[in-house]
Amino acid sequence: MTDSVDGSPSTEPAHRDERLRLFSFATAEKRADYLRVLDAFDRARAAYVVLLHADDVATWIDAADPAPADASPEPTRLTAAEIGPLLDQLHRWGVLERSYDGSRAATLAEYRNRHFVYQFAQAGFQAYRAVAGVLEARLDDVALPRLVLPELLADLEALAEANRGADAERVYRTLRRLDIALTDMAGHAAQFYLSLGDLVRTTEITPEAFLAHKDALLAHMREFGLDLARFAPRLAAAILAVEATGLDELIERAARCDERVLLSPVRRQADWRSRWDGLRTWFVPPEDNAGTEAERLREATMSAIAAVLSLLRRVTETRKGGVSRESALRHLAAWFTAAPSAEGAHALFDAVFGLGRPRHLATEHPDADIVPAIRSWWEAPPLEISRTLAETGRPPSAGAPARIHRNDAGIRRLRETQLAAQRERAAAARSLAGADVHERVLDERETEVLLRLLDAASTAWVPVSGRVGGTTGSDSGVTLTVSAHTGSTVVRTAAGMLHLNNRKLEVRQTTRASARKTATGEGDRA
Repeated sequence: MTDSVDGSPSTEPAHRDERLRLFSFATAEKRADYLRVLDAFDRARAAYVVLLHADDVATWIDAADPAPADASPEPTRLTAAEIGPLLDQLHRWGVLERSYDGSRAATLAEYRNRHFVYQFAQAGFQAYRAVAGVLEARLDDVALPRLVLPELLADLEALAEANRGADAERVYRTLRRLDIALTDMAGHAAQFYLSLGDLVRTTEITPEAFLAHKDALLAHMREFGLDLARFAPRLAAAILAVEATGLDELIERAARCDERVLLSPVRRQADWRSRWDGLRTWFVPPEDNAGTEAERLREATMSAIAAVLSLLRRVTETRKGGVSRESALRHLAAWFTAAPSAEGAHALFDAVFGLGRPRHLATEHPDADIVPAIRSWWEAPPLEISRTLAETGRPPSAGAPARIHRNDAGIRRLRETQLAAQRERAAAARSLAGADVHERVLDERETEVLLRLLDAASTAWVPVSGRVGGTTGSDSGVTLTVSAHTGSTVVRTAAGMLHLNNRKLEVRQTTRASARKTATGEGDRA
C-alpha cells in the first residue's frame, strides 16, 4: 500500500481498490471458512500470539469449536492441508502478512518447502473487525446517551484545571477521554434515530409491541432533549474557559504525550487541533451564527417525538377503524396481481391514481410571432386553456348551451327501487326486534340487518387501553346492544352460525320508531 508525501493514506483510485479488496473474504464462496480462520487469528492475538502456522490455526479452530451438546450439526473440521490455501488467498487479498519460519525446518528439504507463518496485516485487521462488528451488531440495542452530558462537563472543567497547571499527561488523558465520549455520543445518537426512522416506516412491528413501549420511548427522548437544552450552554461556557487557559499550549501538551510514535509531532498537533475543533462545533456556535451540532441534535429529537406521536395516531386509528394504509395497499397489490391482462392492469392503475391521457396537445399560442408552434415545450411558457377543455378534453363550442336532458322515468324507477329496498329492510328490522335473536333462526334479510348493526357497533368495540362493557349500533329503526356475557353465545342464521365470545346481542326498536308506529296505529284506529 502506498502513502502520500506527508504520510497520510493516499486517495488514488488504485489505493482505494486495494483497500476494498480486503473485504473479498466476506463475499467469497468459502466465506464461512475464511471467517473461522480469521477468528482464530483474532483469538490468538488476544492471547498475545501473533505469528501462526497452518497447524497452529487448525489447533485454535478446534479449540473454538467444541462438540455441540444438543442435536445441532457439528461444524466441519478444517485440517492444516485445507487451511494452507485459505491462508495463501488471504495473503493475496492483503488481509494477512506472511514470512518464512526457518525454525520449523529439521532438514534442508523441509527448509526448502518454505514453512510460512502468518499474522494480521494492519489494514487487514481493520477489515476483519469491520465485518465482525456488522455480524455481532445488535440493531435493537440503541439509546440516546443522556448520562454522558454531565461527564463531558466534568471532564472539560478538569481539562481547564490541568492546562492551567501545565500537567501535560493529565491534559492528554482528559482530552482523549473527551474525544472518545463525544464520538460515542454522536454514534449512538445517529444509530438511535436511524433505528427510530425504520420503526416509523416499517410495517413489521405490531401495534401491541409499539403501544407497549411508546411511553418509555417518548419519556427517553423528552429527557434527552431537556438534558441537552440544560447542559449545552454550560458545556459551551466550559469550552470557552478551556480555550482561555491557552489553546495552543493545550494542543502542544496533548501532542507531546501522544504515544503514536509513527506520526510526526506536526501531524499529531494537527490531529488534536482537528479533534478540538470538532468538539467545539458541537456546543459553541460559529461566527456566522449557524446552528451547533447540539442544536441540530435537539431539533432531531423534537422531530422524532412528533414522528412517534404521528405513528401512535395511525396505530390508534388502525385499531379503531380496522383499515390502514398498509391494508389498502395490500388489497391494491392483490388486485394488480389478479388482473386478467396487462391492459386491465393499466386501466386499474389509471383509475386508482387518477391518471388519464394528455389533453390540449394541439393548442397554439394566440400570437405565433411571440411563441411559434415549433418551439420546444421545455422552453415555451404555459398557455391558458378553458375549463371545458381541461375537464372534458373537448374545445369549448360557440353558441347557446345545449339542452339538459332529464331522464325522469329512469330517476323515478330508481327511486321506487330504493324505497322498496328500504321498506324490506325496515320490515326485516322490525322482525329482528320482535324476538330474541339467540332463540330462533334468522332469515337472509334479518341476517343482513344484524350484520349492518354489528358493523356500526364494532367501530367502538376495541379500545386502545382499558375495557368496554358494551356498545350499540342503530339502523333501520332498531338498536343493537352488544353487552358483556360470561361464556360464548351463538346466533343461528340461514347462512350458518355466528359465534360470539363473551358477548350477547339484544335488538330492540328505537324510541322514535316505536312512538311513530304507535301514532300511526292510533290514527288508523281513529
